[in-house]
Amino acid sequence: MSHALTKQDITNITKLIQQLYLADSIPWVCGYSGGKDSTAIVQLVWNAISQLPAKQRNYKDIHVISTDTLVESPVVAAWVNKSLEKMKSAVTDSNLPIKVHRLTPKIDNTFWVNLIGRGYPFPRHSFRWCTSRLKIDPANHFIEQTISAAGEAILVLGTRKAESTTRKAVMENYERRRVREHLSPNGSMLNSYVFSPIQEWTNDNVWQYLMQYANPWNNSNKELLAMYRGASPDGECPLVLDTATPSCGNSRFGCWVCTLVSEDKSMAAMIQNDEEKAWMLPLLDFRNEIVADNETDRKRRDFRRKGGHLTYHRGRLVHGPYTKETREFLLRRLLEINLYINEEGPKEIEEHPLITLEELRVIRKIWLDEKHEFEDSLPKIYEEVTGKIFHDHSLPGNKYFGQTEWNILNETCKDLYPDEELLLEMQSSLLDIESRYNLKVSRKGIIKNLEATIQRAFFKNENDALEFYLKYNTSVDEASEETTDEIGGYYKCC
Repeated sequence: MSHALTKQDITNITKLIQQLYLADSIPWVCGYSGGKDSTAIVQLVWNAISQLPAKQRNYKDIHVISTDTLVESPVVAAWVNKSLEKMKSAVTDSNLPIKVHRLTPKIDNTFWVNLIGRGYPFPRHSFRWCTSRLKIDPANHFIEQTISAAGEAILVLGTRKAESTTRKAVMENYERRRVREHLSPNGSMLNSYVFSPIQEWTNDNVWQYLMQYANPWNNSNKELLAMYRGASPDGECPLVLDTATPSCGNSRFGCWVCTLVSEDKSMAAMIQNDEEKAWMLPLLDFRNEIVADNETDRKRRDFRRKGGHLTYHRGRLVHGPYTKETREFLLRRLLEINLYINEEGPKEIEEHPLITLEELRVIRKIWLDEKHEFEDSLPKIYEEVTGKIFHDHSLPGNKYFGQTEWNILNETCKDLYPDEELLLEMQSSLLDIESRYNLKVSRKGIIKNLEATIQRAFFKNENDALEFYLKYNTSVDEASEETTDEIGGYYKCC
């Protein structure tokens, strides 16, 4: 649609929405990100249904879902949450069949739990582990539940052909496969269809509609426009259902810590264009600090892959998860920045911490249970940065060993064997495993765990591990430099 919208255009699209709504009992799922396209979609649906006779309005459920990755830009997160609360209130007052849902990733699979907890290297295009965990999985899980309960589902999305030539080609491909008018098959999920009411609209059409028609849940579309004007690149973060969807890093409403782009021009522009957003500068600096060049990032990572395996590529070992020192450094920096923006940023930002207490508790559990770091450094780091006591009644820590014992062990290992870089890790893990089994009725499996610990840490250092690899792997298969989804790769050793 290259021309300006007319009242007849809106009337036609309203009638189409009403017609499809009343055509069957299949529930609708509207994706809402808080951006211009998804706002236009929810607004169109809301207004169309509210114009139906009272007896027809509650014909079937309309679910509005918004996925919060927990690393959204604090400004946008506050905007979206405020909008969702207004939606819920307006729905109650108007008696519409709209149900509002804020979706989040599973707490043990958030960005910080994986990066700081498990040590996953920062996401890159060849290792884009964040998109599925943070965006796709929460949305798909909700849609799957809807399909399971109703048999089918219709996704009402703000996708437009004018977004890109690639998007246009994909949408037209699915149009050719339609079995129902206006409903394209969902390529990523069976028994679901995609309805794109504004697929022919341009950016100007979207803004014209938002400026000329009042927001039905009493949010300000003019404030939304102001947010877009705050940064130069245009776009929004759509409802992501598959990895083919463009990264939110190319859009206004993406993750503030997104590492899939070399430079976050949107955040930089927001800071430059509005002096009241100067408190966001540490966020930009920290994001840039995480995105290091390959060699710098390689030094921050263990020379072994997850589980202690070795992978060989172009004459050297492929590095795996972040080291203990790197993980602790990143946690401290993140907490310091969170404290800063709470003090310097607007008051509503305090309701959207950069990392939640629930995530911190999961990270602590991973460090204690999986990595056997029984000195339990997370509460100490938290208390040093925030000045507050870290409460975690669900996890008491090691019964026998703590910071004091860790310090003694560390000094002993360094004094006796200064060249053995993995000795502290091996000894602390062996002690932690033994102490844990000492509390169990059955000690079945302890030998296997002890042997695995010795195997992963019996190297003196990286050079020793490389020599060992080459000596015992006569036919060396070169693996990819990049990590796999679980930081596994090709295992040729041990």
